[in-house]
Amino acid sequence: MSQFGHVSALNLSGQSNLINFWNPQSTWICGSRQTNVLSFGGTDSVGYGLRIPNANAIRTRPKKGVCPLQVVCIDYPRPDLDSTSNFLEAAYLSSFFRTAPRPDKPLKVVIAGAGLAGLSTAKYLADAGHKPLLLEARNVLGGKVAAWKDEDGDWYETGLHIFFGAYPNVQNLFGELGINDRLQWKEHSMIFAMPNKPGEFSRFDFAEVLPAPLNGIWAILKNNEMLTWPEKVKFAIGLLPAMIGGQPYVEAQDGLTVKDWMRKQGVPDRVTTEVFIAMSKALNFINPDELSMQCILIALNRFLQEKHGSKMAFLDGNPPERLCQPIVDHIQSLGGEVQLNARIQKIELNEDGTVKSFLLNNGNVISGDAYVFATPVDILKLLLPDDWKGVPYFKKLDKLVGVPVINVHIWFDRKLRNTYDHLLFSRSPLLSVYADMSVTCKEYYNPNQSMLELVFAPAEEWISRSDTEIIDATMKELAKLFPDEICPDQSKAKILKYHVVKTPRSVYKTVPNCEPCRPLQRSPIEGFYLAGDYTKQKYLASMEGAVLSGKLCAQAVVQDYEFLAAQGQRKLVEASMV
Repeated sequence: MSQFGHVSALNLSGQSNLINFWNPQSTWICGSRQTNVLSFGGTDSVGYGLRIPNANAIRTRPKKGVCPLQVVCIDYPRPDLDSTSNFLEAAYLSSFFRTAPRPDKPLKVVIAGAGLAGLSTAKYLADAGHKPLLLEARNVLGGKVAAWKDEDGDWYETGLHIFFGAYPNVQNLFGELGINDRLQWKEHSMIFAMPNKPGEFSRFDFAEVLPAPLNGIWAILKNNEMLTWPEKVKFAIGLLPAMIGGQPYVEAQDGLTVKDWMRKQGVPDRVTTEVFIAMSKALNFINPDELSMQCILIALNRFLQEKHGSKMAFLDGNPPERLCQPIVDHIQSLGGEVQLNARIQKIELNEDGTVKSFLLNNGNVISGDAYVFATPVDILKLLLPDDWKGVPYFKKLDKLVGVPVINVHIWFDRKLRNTYDHLLFSRSPLLSVYADMSVTCKEYYNPNQSMLELVFAPAEEWISRSDTEIIDATMKELAKLFPDEICPDQSKAKILKYHVVKTPRSVYKTVPNCEPCRPLQRSPIEGFYLAGDYTKQKYLASMEGAVLSGKLCAQAVVQDYEFLAAQGQRKLVEASMV
């Protein structure tokens, strides 16, 4: 098995194969005969980006008279997730909406925000027979998974998104939409760069033949490059209370940072330095001296208790088209509606403090039977009516603040060799995780050039800096990961172009004592609900958390149907009497 990836092509025309110089197990071929394999051509171009002229750049788009490249990306089979207790629990919640009694008069539910939380809320409300109206402020779907196309037809994203086996509601959603084949599953490993050995990596490989948690324990014990045996033993002893105490113990650790918890449990500081700095930045874009230990324990619980929990998959293309659009199509097929460029200016209230309508920036007034805010928590706080700010439910939101994060994309003039067909933990002071998307993702595949997508975190000190400064700093870190291929002065691999996407407020910053501040989806304001990964649900601030929050929000609305329908009828009667 090649460490450099598993991307190859089929010979469709009988022509001889060209051997891939960076991975002898991979080949690329031109062919003319139509077949059912995957092929990629040019697309319409929109957007913007910085292009760096380079006379030696390799063109990858087919020229006139040249046959297009036919590409097949070979990935691992979808793991057996459908029989796990968490998957079945998520499937049961999904069935609640399909089997709910059909409403005599469907509710019009107005939802602000077409990220995964808003899309999930609308999808499951539509499944239950209601008519969601989803309003998105921007011209693109996805929220924190949004992406844009530049003038060359290349995509750049808000973040580097990984789909884990431990995401049961996300996995159910893919199955319900019939798009399971859009996830490209990778080998069951976690791969860390070695800062003290530039250009080298250390792996945690999960044995397929072992059940959980033995496969995770085996992966840790077998790796002798990052932790010594005494450190492993002390770490294992430190984790025993979490394994024995279960969820109550996990929730009780919210008051401690990762660093403080490790020291309290007698775990050597080097364990934090070697492993948990990288995990903390990957989970919440902050370091262990800030992150709540509850966040780490939730992740470890999911990853170690489920055989395929830590197995990763990449989406096979850009999230707005490959994931979000199928959800929109489903919503619209059931009578729901989705509007882009519909930014909310104000939440207008009735005299009794309930929501009267949403006033949009374009002057339109949108009213409904119920209202959902599925935006990031920072946007909700900006638009919160003054009359609500003293309510304890909303007052507690003050502690929930989005964390800044930067996503960097760099297109190089050559194929980088020192990489994998996988997510990589950089263990850099400035970088969190990265991947060569020209290898890991079918739509972004390129046999001649690499496109690295990198999460720049922690980003608080960098969010206001220029793109040039961020790229310069990134290149200095990449020179340590690719010492034979990248130099900060570009004397080796040259940058063709880059995109820097800044998110000043991303997922909420999971610092200690935030858990009590996370709100339930049903607010104390009649007919007003919240969805978002910051709301109360058992997963992290993540794609899984967003989808689950949407399901819980939709469930609350469906359960409140009789009251909401009666309230709507009462308002109609009052309006007719005026």
